Amino acid sequence: MKGTYCIGLDYGTQSGRAVLVDLKTGRVAAQAVKPYTHGVMDEYLPGGLIRLPMDWALQHPQDYLEVIEYTVPEVLREAGVGGEEVVGIANDFTASTLLPVKRDGTPLCFLSAYRDNPHAYVKLWKHHAAQREAEEITRLAKERGEEFLTRYGGTVSSEWFLPKVWQILREDPKLYREADRILEAGDWVNWMLTGEERRSSCHALYKAVWSEKDGYPSREFLRQLDPGLENLVEEKLGTRIYPLGGRAGALSREWAEKTGLREGTAVGIGVVDAHAGIPGTGITGPGKLLMIMGTSTCHILLGETQEEVPGMCGVAKDGILPGFFAYEAGQACVGDHFDWLVKNCIPEEYEREAREKGISLHQLLTKKAAGQKPGESGLLALDWWNGNRTPYVDYDLTGMILGMTLTTRPEEMYRALIEATAYGANHVIETFEKAGVTIKELYACGGIAEKNPMMMQIYADVTGREIRISASDQTPALGAAMFAAVAAGKENGGYDTIFEAARAMGRVKEETYRPIAENEKVYHGLYEEYKRLCEYFARENDVMKKLKGWKKGCGNS
Repeated sequence: MKGTYCIGLDYGTQSGRAVLVDLKTGRVAAQAVKPYTHGVMDEYLPGGLIRLPMDWALQHPQDYLEVIEYTVPEVLREAGVGGEEVVGIANDFTASTLLPVKRDGTPLCFLSAYRDNPHAYVKLWKHHAAQREAEEITRLAKERGEEFLTRYGGTVSSEWFLPKVWQILREDPKLYREADRILEAGDWVNWMLTGEERRSSCHALYKAVWSEKDGYPSREFLRQLDPGLENLVEEKLGTRIYPLGGRAGALSREWAEKTGLREGTAVGIGVVDAHAGIPGTGITGPGKLLMIMGTSTCHILLGETQEEVPGMCGVAKDGILPGFFAYEAGQACVGDHFDWLVKNCIPEEYEREAREKGISLHQLLTKKAAGQKPGESGLLALDWWNGNRTPYVDYDLTGMILGMTLTTRPEEMYRALIEATAYGANHVIETFEKAGVTIKELYACGGIAEKNPMMMQIYADVTGREIRISASDQTPALGAAMFAAVAAGKENGGYDTIFEAARAMGRVKEETYRPIAENEKVYHGLYEEYKRLCEYFARENDVMKKLKGWKKGCGNS
């Protein structure tokens, strides 16, 4: 039967993927993954000659186009589906991930004059080199009593749009002037597919300090920050913002030929990757907190009232689903620091054992760590290897493992890092509830939630709550496909509302993770110590910031 599929494009930190979804059942008929050719550039620009300063994280926009060119034809081929049977396509994207472009959408890094200029490339979500700008924006907003701060937990993050834009202006005003537009990568991808620039309300609400009522921060505020920013909105952003479920445009002939899809196929407005997980899990009401677990973790929650939550990444009415306030919070480092440990701290004998057993080092460490009891290792870690997102919003904070001895084993360190992320998640939950936001149920999705039962049991034990797991192993991509279905509309085989799409296509597994009483008791004590360490290093002792300052002063800037 024709007209029964949509495609969700999921752009993550290391790779992009496409899923082809049956609109009647939500079944993923096919999926394909394309690792980014240039990966995450946090040491050098392409070519290896231009070294990047500390805290930079860039990407190459060409990689995003390659994802589409490879994965879309591949899912059609794998499923044996014709392009005319696909009624819509939409993307979800890590954010704030922005790039400067010319008036026709050409990224500055595509131009020979700027190929060796770091500011011409995509600034990835975890580009934290704009921390100074974020702190100054927060300081001025507090001095002026700017209302927008209440929507963002009182602090602007260096992961967001405005600090990164200001960093470009401060460090390379000539390049800033050369950029006719600066926009989120998800919006840029849609521009390339359709020939039309249409910015997503989801990206603007949560990453660009925009609201439907007030727009962006005022010209007066921007001018006081920096005279060069006064006309930022009029010159480089624009004021037309489009809601989720709407159309970014129609697929162009060029991209129809490249992908095998039909020219004119509906292209849906883009969504922040984590936010797409809400409909992708089938969540359509308040009180259900979803943890989207990957390199970092985003915590997404629907509520019926707007509350000010310390360190939250934003709250907005109709931010994801119409009629609800959608909250975002998060942890900046989860899978990233497991990966750090595996790459830097594992002896050769463990690598040999993993090879002999035909499993990955992550699987080997998980198996070894599963035999430990809570507290048995004598270790306690802080999950700040990439800074802290909620509740402190401070990317100059760093990671720590306390209790190391000469008998400490790699699997004990691995489990301690897992436990630290569970403590961090519980810290987020407590922060929400202390602010008056009700959390009735916990949900999780993402590769980690899907593949690591030990970790999810630890999360249940630490939080003292039952955890439900999304039935799809590609939940954000599935959510993006749902928004594509709404952009296509019921008359074309899609859906009229995201609620209809979520109810028809989203679901969770029958099995859940429930807390084990004896483990919960031990973890309660460890968690209290974790919070004491958090307050000490985030509020009382700035040694982490001093160490980072000395590191910069030794040539790592």
